Amino acid sequence: MLNLRKSQDRGYADHGWLQSYHSFSFADYRDENFMGWGNLRVINEDRVAPGRGFGKHGHRDMEIISYVLSGVLAHEDSMGNVKSILPGEVQRMSAGSGVVHAEFNHAPDQTTHFLQIWITPTVLNVAPGYAQMKIPAGQKRGTLRKIASPDGADDSISINADAVIYAGLFGTGEAATLNLNPARKAYVHLVTGVLEANGKRLETGDALMLDHETQLKLSNGIDAEVLVFDLAA
Repeated sequence: MLNLRKSQDRGYADHGWLQSYHSFSFADYRDENFMGWGNLRVINEDRVAPGRGFGKHGHRDMEIISYVLSGVLAHEDSMGNVKSILPGEVQRMSAGSGVVHAEFNHAPDQTTHFLQIWITPTVLNVAPGYAQMKIPAGQKRGTLRKIASPDGADDSISINADAVIYAGLFGTGEAATLNLNPARKAYVHLVTGVLEANGKRLETGDALMLDHETQLKLSNGIDAEVLVFDLAA
């Protein structure tokens, strides 16, 4: 089963300092048909205005992953981490038994554009944790580079969730195939550009939900950056 969801069908919130597209129900946006996909609960595409950000707030029992597209995302948390997350980097915060953090764009003249991803954890009430890693663009070119996994395999960030995340960059003549377990779900989120996924044309912000599929084929990319999720059903 393939279900294509267009970018314009996502939820949208304009808070002035924050413009956010919601792939799944979040905050004031609620759609019973889009409460998540497998154990993937949130993909928010956020643009944070210069000098603004999210003040201190708490989370628990959620794997929270940030993928910065442009600008810089400043992070500070109750574990003592004070970090800057740059484009091409992936950050994971395991909220576990409870963590307080804040995220800001300190730049005076540049918007921070990033994806905020939440995945339901495998084990609850674990000690909070943090990890951050740069993934060079060359490692994503024309392939699906594993960036997060339960065991940290293939130099990926380890997450407390039954999910694997891949990132890829695709242009003319570049293609990739990923074998899928039909008992699981998969989700393709096109960050930018144009890309075909199992014959479906995706444009910036579009997503493809896969269920009971055995393979994902990506091809015919035009300046495409994509995230692919292999998820528990």
